[in-house]
Amino acid sequence: MSAGSEARRLALDVLRRIDEDGAYANLALGAALDRSTLDRRDRAFCTDLVYGTTRMRRACDHLLDSFLHDEVEPAVRRVLRLGAYQLFWGGVAPHAAVSATVAVAPRRVRGLCNAVLRRLVGHTPDWPSPAVELSQPDWLVDRLVEDLGEAEALGALAAMNTPATAVARSDGYQQDRASQLVAELAVEDLTTGESVLDLCAAPGGKATAMAGAGARVTAMDLRWGRLGLVRSNATGLGLDLSLVAADGLRPPFRHGSFDRVLVDAPCSGLGVLRRRADARWRATPEEVPRLADLQVGLLEAALPLLRPGGLLVYSVCTLTAAETTGVDGRFRQAAGVEAEPLGPLWRSHGSGGLLLPQDLDSEGMAAFRYRAG
Repeated sequence: MSAGSEARRLALDVLRRIDEDGAYANLALGAALDRSTLDRRDRAFCTDLVYGTTRMRRACDHLLDSFLHDEVEPAVRRVLRLGAYQLFWGGVAPHAAVSATVAVAPRRVRGLCNAVLRRLVGHTPDWPSPAVELSQPDWLVDRLVEDLGEAEALGALAAMNTPATAVARSDGYQQDRASQLVAELAVEDLTTGESVLDLCAAPGGKATAMAGAGARVTAMDLRWGRLGLVRSNATGLGLDLSLVAADGLRPPFRHGSFDRVLVDAPCSGLGVLRRRADARWRATPEEVPRLADLQVGLLEAALPLLRPGGLLVYSVCTLTAAETTGVDGRFRQAAGVEAEPLGPLWRSHGSGGLLLPQDLDSEGMAAFRYRAG
């Protein structure tokens, strides 16, 4: 079997695990690649096949349904989605996309797969809606259009259909530019040795950035297992962090213990759909208000931990108004804190700032800074 066929076969198996077992794309793919003998080039190809086919699943199904008169079993649809992705978004030559994909299909349906994929070559899609063309759930498109406006929302969703890129920090750590900017907000004008609490620290990218800038960082997260990621990242960079496993709604510290606190809160993740390929299919509209309540609670728990005049930074990698300007307004009204402006790279957003994925080819991110009284 050729390496390209092996990459496609591995991708199909990962897609099966995502569909049938509810596996997370990144975890299932990482485990499969660890067991494989693929070289670097074919590992990258397999990764693109899994993430791309997962992202574009709805659009693939629309293309395929133009040529399928009856429903097909899930295993066959996975093969057809894999081929459709290669033909329309994967940059694979049509003859290779068809023949190599058919070769990894179950033998009894290779004729069907060959016929459908060949009909897709040169096909001009007729998209019924932006949600189908962008391969997004209807509710998600509707929510972001309402919150951001149509042009910005569709631009953000289109940008998140392209592969994620990471930028190397000065210490060599690979981190998205938006996440780097959040860490920079938290340590701006830092005096070396100031104490900083990262309330929701895992996997540790922002915590290590702040420590690298000279802060004494306490990295906290709910579970020790997640803090292991923080420890590993810090050790690899030669940094020393204090690690605490605790609930962010009940942080185990005396009031006034820190000069600065970063609350990079759990959120719906609708600004990082390019990196979390399956997140668009897992997210639900019902979780947005629940997460917004949690975010307000985390901010209210964090504020007393600051010394007078200390800095509180709130960030989320999502784009919904409820979790950004909504949380900002609720928190400022309840706590009576003053917000501080952000730098010129951030769009004005309530009392803080917003980065859309198309702005810096980065994650979507919202951030707010408050000064304790």
